[in-house]
Amino acid sequence: MLSHCYEAPADPCRRSQLCLFTLPCCASCSQQVFSPKDVLEGCMSPLMLSSYSGWVLDRMAGQSDQEMAPSRTSTPNKYTPRTNQLPLKKVVSASHQGSSPLSSTPECEQLCGKSMLTYCRKLSDRGWFLQRQEQQEQMVRAVYDLASEQLKRFDELKELKRHQEFQDLQEVMEKSLKETQGQQEKLKEEHRHRAKVLNLKLREAQQQRQRQEELERLRKEEGQERLRRLYSIQEEVLQLNQQIDPNYRHKDLPKIDLSAYSSRGNQICGLVSGLIRTASERGFPTQVDVANIERALQEMRGLISSMQQEIAAAVEEKKRRDEESRKQQELQKKSQMKAQNGAPAQLPGGKQTKEGHQVKTDKSIMRWYQELQDAANRCAASFSAISNCKDSEVKKTKMDLQKAATIPVSQISSIAGSQLREIFDRINNLLSGKSVRSGGQNVSVTQHPQGLDFVYYKLAEKFVSQGEEEVASHREAAFPIAAVASGIWEIHPQFGDLFLAHLHKKCPYSVPFYPAFKEGTSMEEYKRMLGYQVKDSKIEEQDHFLKRMSGMIRLYAAIIQFRWPYGNRQGTHPHGLSYGWRWLAHMLNMEPLADVTATLLFDFLEVCGNALMKQYQVQFWKMILLIREDYFPRIEAITSSGQMGSLIRFKQFLEECLQKKEIPLPKGFLQSSFWRS
Repeated sequence: MLSHCYEAPADPCRRSQLCLFTLPCCASCSQQVFSPKDVLEGCMSPLMLSSYSGWVLDRMAGQSDQEMAPSRTSTPNKYTPRTNQLPLKKVVSASHQGSSPLSSTPECEQLCGKSMLTYCRKLSDRGWFLQRQEQQEQMVRAVYDLASEQLKRFDELKELKRHQEFQDLQEVMEKSLKETQGQQEKLKEEHRHRAKVLNLKLREAQQQRQRQEELERLRKEEGQERLRRLYSIQEEVLQLNQQIDPNYRHKDLPKIDLSAYSSRGNQICGLVSGLIRTASERGFPTQVDVANIERALQEMRGLISSMQQEIAAAVEEKKRRDEESRKQQELQKKSQMKAQNGAPAQLPGGKQTKEGHQVKTDKSIMRWYQELQDAANRCAASFSAISNCKDSEVKKTKMDLQKAATIPVSQISSIAGSQLREIFDRINNLLSGKSVRSGGQNVSVTQHPQGLDFVYYKLAEKFVSQGEEEVASHREAAFPIAAVASGIWEIHPQFGDLFLAHLHKKCPYSVPFYPAFKEGTSMEEYKRMLGYQVKDSKIEEQDHFLKRMSGMIRLYAAIIQFRWPYGNRQGTHPHGLSYGWRWLAHMLNMEPLADVTATLLFDFLEVCGNALMKQYQVQFWKMILLIREDYFPRIEAITSSGQMGSLIRFKQFLEECLQKKEIPLPKGFLQSSFWRS
């Protein structure tokens, strides 16, 4: 059996006509299910006619020819289109070429023939055919539209997928770009940090080099300054040595010999020259060289001073002997008058005076004492406006100035030399008119026209109070307080005068001065004049009184021998050892007081004895012998059994010093190492 293929016409209607031959021809074929996709594929592919369909058409064609032959003469069916005959003939003719394999089966032939006959009869109905054709066209259009929509959805899905892939790729690229930028910023930051570290190291290295250069420059400048200092000391030593004349003869003292002083002066000059030569050979002198030459200078000054003191003491001794001789003659002449007037004059304490000793202070000392008191009174009167003003702003200024002046003095201690220098700078700046910090605010004496006098007065008063209270309780505190006071005194002399005025007023024995008891004076008032504190008509106890006097005398003795280390070394001490020697001489020329004289002499010599020993040497030891041999028995004679403590302590001190031929440094003395702390 042959199969025939026909090309599908382009016209959809034509396609539908050809598709009719693919419909099921039997019940078994009608059970097949056709999907829209199968129909669409059938429309798009060329038509195929199976061999079985060809066989059926051959049979149908034979029968229809036989049936239609008798009726050909009749009128043709107007509903049968001519267009349908041609394809049928073609199909029938094509089907003649083969036979179906089922042709040998009679039942199948009968069944299929009837079905085809029925089908062909239906085809004869034009209305049904057109309806069928329209359905086929609608179905084709529906399938076409569905396919088009599916194709659009497919394209849209493909475009969406492409867009998503592009977006994902773009996000990945952006993320990679951000990571790259982050790494780049990190590298830049690391580079900046490393550059900063390198710059810092370079800057530190440059600063270190500059510091080294500055230190080297300072070292050279200090070395040159020390060398100039050595030359100036050498010049001063030579000038001092020229003052020593071994052939010197005083008109009143023909037997005085100064050859020992001249010999020692020449030795000191040779020592200084050797030290300078050795230091110059090394390049620059060290601080040790300067200290050694300064000690030599001090020794030379002490030598000159000792020589002058020896001459002055010898002259004074001769004058004293002459005066005693004259007084002895006068006393002998007036002995009868004294016998008629009763008992000899007595001291306020009830002890009689001794011949050769005076009760009143020397007139020159009293004039000096009175001048200091007058200066203090004038200073107090000068700032009366600020003291008595009721204005709140002026009162605040007064309190700020007083705190700025007194608080630093209360902070003085022996902890470190740097602390003392800081306190000194604060006080000096305040007195120099500069602004200082006090109580969280800036304070200056220029805030009030009388501010400077007020600060001077209160500052001096505070230093004396520190001796009266702090030094009385802690004896070692005398030296740091004395160091600052000496430095301020050297720069501001007015402070020194006010300090002495306050000291003399609270402790008249520092003059030395024994106020005389006058008729009409109450005992309380007289005790105040002697330095006792009287509160509510109650006189201060003797032990407390001696403790306060001791503290003030110790502070005075420390100031006499100590000098501010950062001051002008070329100048002299504003109140040096010569004043200490004068005080000691006048004390020994006055009649002693029970309990007071022994205490004050012991305190003064314990603090200042070492410095006086180095300064006056032989003359000092002569004075110590005079105290032990002549003055101590006088003190012992007026001391009662209840006042022996101070006397015994003073006696032991004298014996130890004479036995060792040396007076030790006092406790609390500030060594040179202290100022480096």
